Amino acid sequence: MSRIAVLPGDGIGPEVTAAAVRVLRTAIPSCTFEEAPVGAAAIASRGTPLPDETLALARASDAILFGAVGGPGFEDLTPDQRPEAAILGLRKAFGLYANVRPSFAFPGLESRSPLRPELVRGMDLVIVRELTGGLYFGPKSLEREDGVLTARDGLIYRDFEIERIVRFAFALARTRRRRVTSIDKSNVLMSSQLWRRITTEVAREFPDVALDHMLVDNAAMQLVRDPRAFDVIVTENMFGDILSDEAAMITGTIGTASSAALGGDPDARGFGIYEPISGTAPDLAGRGIANPCGAILSAALLARFSLGDDDAARRIETAVTENLAAGPCTSDLDDPDHAVSTESFADAVIARMQPVTAAAISATAPGRA
Repeated sequence: MSRIAVLPGDGIGPEVTAAAVRVLRTAIPSCTFEEAPVGAAAIASRGTPLPDETLALARASDAILFGAVGGPGFEDLTPDQRPEAAILGLRKAFGLYANVRPSFAFPGLESRSPLRPELVRGMDLVIVRELTGGLYFGPKSLEREDGVLTARDGLIYRDFEIERIVRFAFALARTRRRRVTSIDKSNVLMSSQLWRRITTEVAREFPDVALDHMLVDNAAMQLVRDPRAFDVIVTENMFGDILSDEAAMITGTIGTASSAALGGDPDARGFGIYEPISGTAPDLAGRGIANPCGAILSAALLARFSLGDDDAARRIETAVTENLAAGPCTSDLDDPDHAVSTESFADAVIARMQPVTAAAISATAPGRA
């Protein structure tokens, strides 16, 4: 029996997480779920974004299904007191260095992309972003030097940090189309020169996986020119932060974007945090109309990476794919006169989750993320 910590958080987080729990419970009935506060909701009830009891629940669980954190009124607080400190604290507590962000062009939604449909149709890539190093975690300062207010952010990468995320990406590529594109800025940055050198060394351990190197500015252009050309992209923290949102928007909606934060080999069961990328969307909160796809697809990643149940993951992904193609969908993807509620969309996904053949899965679902 697997135990899942459910941390709904703020805004639309509780609504979309509830939908994901229902779907995951249907796919894997043996799962148990226990909820705890996090983010702004935890600040309101416990005075801190990541209460001790929430962290204790996470430590006693096999995985975390996470909603979203944030909201107005926290702008004057220090970063460690804001709702977002919760997710950073969880990543640090569990050593979750690998962020997995699938970007898949769902059939029927290609016309929503800012690109022409024929450029997007067939897009199926995964961005593997290093999550605990780089510019976001380096030394920082804001002080006057020679009478000038000067800000500094240090970009630091150690060899083992690069090696483990690159090895993760190559192992993941072996479950997909066996191609890795490593993104760096080695023509300018010393950290990227080390990144490229170590990536090349690790690639020798995976002779069955092709490797391409690409500068980040060129990668941003190539994602727009032909997103279908990519399989697994691996890159450092800040580049991955930017490129993953670009890739999500190319698919036509961030409402279907899922993610996983992991700390082990993708082929081994391990602890992880699974969350949609759509954020708290406070204008939609409490209205029952938020798109739960990102949360449901994050639950599929949870089934695959933390519970080792690829069949359940595929069943969820196939049901979501079929439902997006056939409709009706939530109001962000459908005519408001025909749109369904968050709960009704989850009902439709559950209704489609019958055992499917391997051929049907291959024809409709995104590639293994």
